[in-house]
Amino acid sequence: MMLTALLLAFLQGDPVFKPEEQPRKMLYKHLQDECGKAFEARRKDVAALKTADDLRKRQEDLRAKFIQALGGFPEKTPLNAKVVGSVAGDGFRVDKVLYESRPDHHVTGVLYIPEGKGPFPGVLIPCGHSDKGKAEEAYQRISILLAKNGFVVLCYDPIGQGERMQLLAVDGKPAIKGNTTEHTMAGIGALLVGGSCASFRIWDGIRSIDYLASRSEVDPKRLGCTGNSGGGTMTAYLMALDERIACAAPSCYVTTLERLFATIGPQDAEQNITGQVAFGMEHTDYVTMRAPRPTLICTGTQDYFDIQGAWTTFRESKQVYAMIGHAERVDLIEVNDKHGFSQPRREAALRWMRRWLQGVDDAAVETPSPVFKEEELRCTASGQVLAEFKGRSVFDLNLERAKELEAKRGRVDASRIPPLAPLDTPPKPQGGDRGWIESEPGIRLAYRPYDPSLPPELRLVVLRREGTAIAVDLRGFGETAPEGKAQPFGADWKEAFVAFHLNRPLLIQRTWDLRSMNATLGRRFAVTAAGKAVPAALHAAALEKVIPELTLEGGIVSWASVLRSPVTTLELSNVIPGALAGYDLPDLAALMAPRKLSILSPVDGAGRPVSQADLEAAYAGAREAYKAAGASDNLVLRAAP
Repeated sequence: MMLTALLLAFLQGDPVFKPEEQPRKMLYKHLQDECGKAFEARRKDVAALKTADDLRKRQEDLRAKFIQALGGFPEKTPLNAKVVGSVAGDGFRVDKVLYESRPDHHVTGVLYIPEGKGPFPGVLIPCGHSDKGKAEEAYQRISILLAKNGFVVLCYDPIGQGERMQLLAVDGKPAIKGNTTEHTMAGIGALLVGGSCASFRIWDGIRSIDYLASRSEVDPKRLGCTGNSGGGTMTAYLMALDERIACAAPSCYVTTLERLFATIGPQDAEQNITGQVAFGMEHTDYVTMRAPRPTLICTGTQDYFDIQGAWTTFRESKQVYAMIGHAERVDLIEVNDKHGFSQPRREAALRWMRRWLQGVDDAAVETPSPVFKEEELRCTASGQVLAEFKGRSVFDLNLERAKELEAKRGRVDASRIPPLAPLDTPPKPQGGDRGWIESEPGIRLAYRPYDPSLPPELRLVVLRREGTAIAVDLRGFGETAPEGKAQPFGADWKEAFVAFHLNRPLLIQRTWDLRSMNATLGRRFAVTAAGKAVPAALHAAALEKVIPELTLEGGIVSWASVLRSPVTTLELSNVIPGALAGYDLPDLAALMAPRKLSILSPVDGAGRPVSQADLEAAYAGAREAYKAAGASDNLVLRAAP
């Protein structure tokens, strides 16, 4: 009986790693360690700043890298702005406005205009993550507070919020539950075409500043920006990139990436900039990139955006501002409360704006005031711009860009694939027929004899040669899969975002792992990969010519199919930012010729089985490559029944 139990345990995947080794934390810890090297290098760069010229060079360099990471900005097109209605307030009126940040891509906003003679200073308020967007009480209250104190205020709906849901169901309701989920869904496609969710959000903000500055009631030389949470994120981005923002007060966001990664981890797509850690841009740089323009960091002691990081950012910013003779232009307010645009932070933002945009240094306070009902602030009759105008969503914009890139790609060769480091000395295995190898410092990959009764997560990748079959775990797979529930973007979504910050996508890291394991175990193994392991195996086999045969089961058919499926099952760890500018997954299949390649039961971006006709269409280039190599029979394309 005991022998039977032991055998059953073995077949079900008796673990290679001991619990005390915490294998499921391995990947995140490794990425944190890699980030730590970049954070330390950045600290040395900042410590070397001695003059205003040094700072100016750093500002210019970071701003250029920031914009490049966003994929650049489109050209400015007519806003086609119009006022669609007005409501009266106590000492102000509210214009309900519509404009297009891109052609046929509509933005809804409300403009609070004080009574009296202008022009007044203007303040932009990007909303945080609330389904109501501009109608959320906290954003109404900061807008009313500023308007009653002599500011024209523009508060607009972000994508995925308020009247700007980017995907609607047949009943007109949001098709994606949760605004941060929609942001990250849009972000996956944006990353593949070389942008990000932040690219859309920032451009909406820049065009909103254009609109605010265009109003006759506004003095365009006195513009401010304040927002909370996700609006604090946008305030931080915009104040660093748009020099028209003379005064800024980001709330409940600014900390440091170092502390963020050590506490709650990275958040949704818009809050992660590709390569940010690698090129040395911390939260602090959002402040110092705009020096010497005035900036107030609004924080909460109990906020989940770590207060220690906020103070680290403030201290460094204060030193930089002092170095150029303007220490008084940066400050921090800490309120002992939780996350949110609370009254003390709203009042702090108001006082900061009065000081620097009105020349009034006082202690203005917020008095009780009614807020509007959500429907009173609507700019559309239906409540949604897509239902009203049938315009272009961010998903449409991503797909359009993907088609443009596909038309430009032409014939693809291996030079377009992210380069893989040479594997001169394979790592040594630790163990006999089951054990682990260290593919790089801190990364251990388990392997074990393959058996069909192994759990699916332990047989995502199998190496076969001469009657031997070995199941291997790439980083973050099997025993080292991160803890926590699987998300729509994979259980390893936080690891994926940190990897993007390092410019080392997990897909490329796993490709390296497979090459390392193949080399360690003797090379020339045929590879079988399933599900989420398919893209890594395809990359490895396309570039590692010693792999004689590849079988892929149930994997994503192409990245292009993801762009056609707004609600995608593609996990973040299988994204390479900007990949579609150079190649798509079927192009890798063409590079396999004339070696044996079988693609079985693939799925599209939504996780649906692909038809044989669609599979053949996607891999037509691979068919041609195999035919040209005289190896047509070596390519097997078989859709699920």
